[in-house]
Amino acid sequence: MAVISSPTYDPQTTATNLANAYVAPTKANLDARNAQATATVSALTTLGSALSTFQSSIQALVTGTASVSAAAATSSNTAIATGTASANAVAGTYSFYVEQLATAGQVSYNVNDSAATNAGSLKVMLADGSNFQVDLANADSNMDGKLSAKEIAAAINVAATNNSRVTASTMTVNGQTKLVMTSTQTGADNAVASIDVSGLADAGLQSDLSTQKVEAAAKDAIVWMGDQNTGTKVTQASNTFSTIDNVKFTVKQAQTPGATPVQLTIGPDNSATAANVQAFVDAYNKLLGTFNTVTAAGDHTPTSPTDSTPRSSDAALHGDSGVTALRAALGSALRAVTGGKSLISFGITAARDGTLSLDTARLQKTVAADPGKIDTLFGRAGLAADAGVLGKMNKLVTTWTNSATGLIGSRKTAATKVQDDVAKRQIALQNQFDNSYKRYLAQFSALQQLQASMTSTSNMFTAMFSPNSSN
Repeated sequence: MAVISSPTYDPQTTATNLANAYVAPTKANLDARNAQATATVSALTTLGSALSTFQSSIQALVTGTASVSAAAATSSNTAIATGTASANAVAGTYSFYVEQLATAGQVSYNVNDSAATNAGSLKVMLADGSNFQVDLANADSNMDGKLSAKEIAAAINVAATNNSRVTASTMTVNGQTKLVMTSTQTGADNAVASIDVSGLADAGLQSDLSTQKVEAAAKDAIVWMGDQNTGTKVTQASNTFSTIDNVKFTVKQAQTPGATPVQLTIGPDNSATAANVQAFVDAYNKLLGTFNTVTAAGDHTPTSPTDSTPRSSDAALHGDSGVTALRAALGSALRAVTGGKSLISFGITAARDGTLSLDTARLQKTVAADPGKIDTLFGRAGLAADAGVLGKMNKLVTTWTNSATGLIGSRKTAATKVQDDVAKRQIALQNQFDNSYKRYLAQFSALQQLQASMTSTSNMFTAMFSPNSSN
């Protein structure tokens, strides 16, 4: 009698394979959607960061005190004074003589320990007529019942109305402790004139703080615009002067009587102007590089004649109409013409791939021929009303980067919703897999048992009717 043979099934392996096959099409679809959404969120994050960086760069080019074109203030003696000039400074040469530098005042008081109980308060009087009060009620920091010079200094430094105008410290000279008060600002009016001790309870402390020694006199800076004694005398508390329109110069050393005045020459700063324009070119090219990365096309050439799998896939934003439109609009802003001139007139040109380059010689030649035009052309970004090329670009980028209404945020939100939806569907798909697995496992476990039973019966009959059987 022939032996019955049938396929042998492992219930668990078979159930797993069939359950996977059952959910495979849906799983592949969900995995693809999730991968695309994840890649989109990542690409949008990268693009958003690049746009924000570009926006910060173009906003920094023109500020309240700076513009794309730059001017320089060149000092004939940098040991005596140095200067800076804004783009609006009028070219020319100015001379001045430095008679005296502004200095900060410093005074000291011999201070002995005094009673801390009901210490009261003191009032620091400044030369400009202002003052601030120092409460000593809680100045006894070590709670020993005495007020030391160091504790009084600490109370002065933290006084609410001091506003960091005076710093207090201590030093010991020949065994005598001194309270030292230093003005934080230069100029005669910022000196400590005296201390009003009428609010103090300790007579000894009142006496100590009534006797002042001037360690360093507070002085105003004195500069003669022109020659010494015959020019215009300017006296002020600071060593930085703004007497020349759109120019600042800082004096660092007083001159000897009869010394030659310092010459300050104001003129265009070609290297700084070129650096500003190059900074714009670099910022734009960096942004362009990010555009290229997030929109790159994959290599769809099959790996071999028998394998149709492409070498690489497209970037997440490849063919994205919104990104393509933004890039085109930024390029259009570059080509904008104002008063018959564009950025090309100033030596900025674009290659076939869109990257910019700067011809410095052409830039300097055009700026020299028409000094104010480059600032008009570039305009400003982020300062009141946007204007020029920078303003147009700033508005375009803002439509993407705005935290409330920007496209980066709204599109990331949409992609995140896709991820959330996929996650929910994956949970449901897992339930389908589990149910299918249980069903197949039960079926093939029963089949396995049936096979075992049939095999056992077949073997029994084979043994019974075998020629070798004793029956």
